[in-house]
Amino acid sequence: MVGLKPSEVPTTTAVKFLGAGTAACFADLLTFPLDTAKVRLQIQGENQATQVARTVQYRGVLGTILTMVRTEGPCSPYNGLVAGLQRQMSFASIRIGLYDSVKQFYTPKGSDHSSIATRILAGCTTGAMAVACAQPTDVVKVRFQASIHLGPGSNRKYRGTMDAYRTITREEGLRGLWKGTLPNITRNAIVNCAEMVTYDIIKEKLLDHHLLTDNFPCHFVSAFGAGFCATVVASPVDVVKTRYMNSPPGQYRSPLDCMLKMVAQEGSTAFYKGFTPSFLRLGAWNVMMFITYEQLKRALMKVQMLRESPF
Repeated sequence: MVGLKPSEVPTTTAVKFLGAGTAACFADLLTFPLDTAKVRLQIQGENQATQVARTVQYRGVLGTILTMVRTEGPCSPYNGLVAGLQRQMSFASIRIGLYDSVKQFYTPKGSDHSSIATRILAGCTTGAMAVACAQPTDVVKVRFQASIHLGPGSNRKYRGTMDAYRTITREEGLRGLWKGTLPNITRNAIVNCAEMVTYDIIKEKLLDHHLLTDNFPCHFVSAFGAGFCATVVASPVDVVKTRYMNSPPGQYRSPLDCMLKMVAQEGSTAFYKGFTPSFLRLGAWNVMMFITYEQLKRALMKVQMLRESPF
């Protein structure tokens, strides 16, 4: 057995909620540079990019990170980390921590197993709920990741995370913090379904057919499969979401307008810009998050049982 043994009592919703947010933050700390590289590659080639952005060209995941470190400093791949962690504590706690509870809610009484349709519906529900709560943090995160600062003389639009919230609200209104909500809901409904449902099904099949036991190797295989499926199906929506959320007021009339302009100017391959860092990030993120999440659930339940024990 690798790691802690599964709890003998069902994991509570509170433990799942706290465990999911904490595990997601840990995964973000380790994979955030890959996410920043993905954002830079996705917005590269936009027609109305600044002169500075046009002079900096990114090639590949490692090349993007190295270019950022060379031109903007060693901390640049972690631009927006604070907003990213804020996002995960609210976002992942809901979409991952509440998934099992919502799945049980949709499962007909008396049924031993949830159907694929029920799992997809649960994934869409928690994904949409999470976006509704965490959208402002996502907007700020993307703005920080997309901003280019070439040395101390360059203009820095936001002095910090809280200043970013205030500046966006002042310049664009409250709607600015909710910019891109529709493509983000679409993207995260797809990602959540791909991640949670794929992880759920792969893990269930591995256990049912006794191919693996409920431990580290099982969680690793399930999480890797979930990350790959999520990247393939969500990449087009993710590119549109990133560009629309990062765009200045008036550049695009709507997410649909953003998509149409992108196809007209750059072709359909633009939908998969940044695919490699997206996969590296989502694959690594899912592996780290789900493995940490499974162990945290068991550790937190063990602590809870010890606290409730009379001895």
